[in-house]
Amino acid sequence: MVEEARRRGHDVTPVSRRPGPGREVGDASVVADVVRLSAGRDVVISATRPADGREAELVAAARALLAGAAETGVRLLVVGGAATLVTPGGHTVEEAPDFPDALKPIARACAEQLAVCRADRTADWTYLSPPSLLEPGARTGVFRVGRDEQVGTEISVEDLAVALLDEAETPRHRRARFTVGY
Repeated sequence: MVEEARRRGHDVTPVSRRPGPGREVGDASVVADVVRLSAGRDVVISATRPADGREAELVAAARALLAGAAETGVRLLVVGGAATLVTPGGHTVEEAPDFPDALKPIARACAEQLAVCRADRTADWTYLSPPSLLEPGARTGVFRVGRDEQVGTEISVEDLAVALLDEAETPRHRRARFTVGY
């Protein structure tokens, strides 16, 4: 996402909990950090996944990000999960019989993260649910876009970044969830 944003000429400030070259230090679950790091920005993008066993951090971060974005007036784009997308069969991705048990904790956390976003009435947020399979590949710029229904089971990391930056530059899903896929 950083690479795609820079490719398009955007000034990007990566943020991490740990210091490192070229990035700011901050915690997405601390409202004061969100306010400090997002003030004066056009868009904040959150694309994180907590370690196994720490899935609840995703929900805490969503609450803090929404509060910080509301305070600064900055748009918030959240990259979440695919588990709540409705499949062509009429059930959610998580309800599929072959959904791995090991992914259920993060799936539930992403579902709660989305619910927290949908309940928020103060921030300008957008939630992107990628398809179930997200792997490095080609940047084609060609994919389908949907809302709550799965439009494909896979996409490259590069094309997910294209979709996210397209939304950042030309908002089409304000206070809504959208998805992309091949």
